[in-house]
Amino acid sequence: MKFDNIIIGGGLSGLTCGIKLAEQGRKCAIISSGQSAIHFFSGSFDLLGRVHGEEVVNPIESMASLAATHPYQRVGVDNISRLATEAPELLERAGLKFFGIATKNHFVLTPMGIMKPTWLTIDDFTPFENKNAFPWKKAAILNFSGFLDFHTLFIQDGLKKFNVESQIKNFAMKEFEAIRRNPSEMRSTNIAKVFDQGNALEEFAQKVNQLSEGFEVVILPAVFGLFTKNIATALKAKVNKPVVLLPAIPPSVPGIRSQILLRKRFEALGGTYFLGDNVKDGVIENNKLLAIFTNNHADIKLEADQFILASGSFYSKGIVATRDKLYEPILGLDIDGDTDNNKWLDSKFFNDQPYMHYGVKTDSNFRALRNGKTIENLYVAGSVLGGANALKEGSGAGISLLTSLHVAEQLLK
Repeated sequence: MKFDNIIIGGGLSGLTCGIKLAEQGRKCAIISSGQSAIHFFSGSFDLLGRVHGEEVVNPIESMASLAATHPYQRVGVDNISRLATEAPELLERAGLKFFGIATKNHFVLTPMGIMKPTWLTIDDFTPFENKNAFPWKKAAILNFSGFLDFHTLFIQDGLKKFNVESQIKNFAMKEFEAIRRNPSEMRSTNIAKVFDQGNALEEFAQKVNQLSEGFEVVILPAVFGLFTKNIATALKAKVNKPVVLLPAIPPSVPGIRSQILLRKRFEALGGTYFLGDNVKDGVIENNKLLAIFTNNHADIKLEADQFILASGSFYSKGIVATRDKLYEPILGLDIDGDTDNNKWLDSKFFNDQPYMHYGVKTDSNFRALRNGKTIENLYVAGSVLGGANALKEGSGAGISLLTSLHVAEQLLK
């Protein structure tokens, strides 16, 4: 099978790149192993939350303080600023609406009851301008009986810091009895499926209105709209006071919905999405990747003019660490990281861990290196790149989105 572009990795980075290329008429394929980091989506995409431990107000302005090896610096801050405007437009074309701008972080309330700076927040959730205040003083925190993935006590404790009086209330509905009998079934996705069927929302809204009498705001777990994106909007219209949705423990309902919509957009543009497959090997000759082989396609080779590696970092096994080495498992690409495993970790757990900065080594055009030589038609994007500690910085989604758009632009030149 022959394509213009093949993308290895079907998460946020791979789908963003694929959509950008497909919108320009490229014949693209994505190889996706299955679950991606989008399934852990908290409802917001971070661009840059902290630099050197200090909270960031203006992400674009603060990028000047990042190291020259950081993906944002390598793309160029002017390019990042431009692409940060383009990214939410691409997401909206896929049916995903976000609030936020790249020049000023807003805040979201986390499941721990604290305010976190972020860049883009999906419209299910509530953005806040002030991290030191909660707009309401009496909150009803409501949860489904038997749903253990929404930690209401943490939320209540966090709200106390804002001088908010809150009360936790659990409730049951007959529609959820079947899944409630088994704690392993009482998960956010199964609750969302009940609402998607369309016969529980009206009664649920009535219960919310009854239980929230005397309160100014309702806080609920974000378990609405797995396949039907307007469920959360419909609920908010039926509840007679503001509704604040907070993420539950993954899998994330907004995250899975986001991946579904991005995949649908990619396929609607003519893209081919190979789900549940893994790339096992490639043919490299004269510093060019000619074809790849996957588990599901056995000896059928997949060929392309250009390839994009968007396989993720350690979590997605885009990079693998053993006791004695770090390596990229598909093509044996060079790793930008220390070969001495004694230097991978800082003994103080909460310090900036060196290994978090490791990734696939590339040239200035984001083309992968193998044995010190550039593979001319293999580009690298997303969290498999080195140079950043996305967890400490709050930059993971931004790096995934914007390096993918940047790489797509290189291919389209």
